[in-house]
Amino acid sequence: MKKLCIALVKLFGWKYDVPVPGTRPEIEHAVYIMAPHTSVWDFLLGVTCLWVLKVKYGVFIKKEFFNFFTRRVLLHYGGVPIDRGNRNNHMVDQAVKLYAENERQVIVITPEGTRKPVKRWKRGFYEIATRANVPIVLTYGDYKKKIMGVGPTFYPTGDFDADMVKIKEYYKQFTARHPEMYIKD
Repeated sequence: MKKLCIALVKLFGWKYDVPVPGTRPEIEHAVYIMAPHTSVWDFLLGVTCLWVLKVKYGVFIKKEFFNFFTRRVLLHYGGVPIDRGNRNNHMVDQAVKLYAENERQVIVITPEGTRKPVKRWKRGFYEIATRANVPIVLTYGDYKKKIMGVGPTFYPTGDFDADMVKIKEYYKQFTARHPEMYIKD
């Protein structure tokens, strides 16, 4: 099924800009952030990119997407339901524990936290990476060039604001599915 989905994505003109599995070991135990995020298609294309990478992954998805019709499929493809409305959901603690228990683990997070335009990205991904002592891998989907890719590995310094300036600068080069929904500054 995975090979068929990857073939379909390629048939529609998409390419993958990913390292050969095993050539960048630091990306096999990291927090992945995916941006820009303006469409459900980002998840679908992103999952095929993870399959090409052959990494063990989980994708944080708001719990409202897990219903009778979608629950089994989302769980099967790495979906991890989170309660974004509950500040006491212990998401960071759960993620840090997952990294401690697994030698190879990737959690994918869209730092915008929604497909709607936002000026300030959520900082959960940064807290997870810092507390779990893992790098952040900058992944992207570029709808103009039709490329899903893995960019540089970023090591948090502990200065969230300064690090976010660098991270967001990297993402300015990519075109979202709905560019009007993506705030680049």
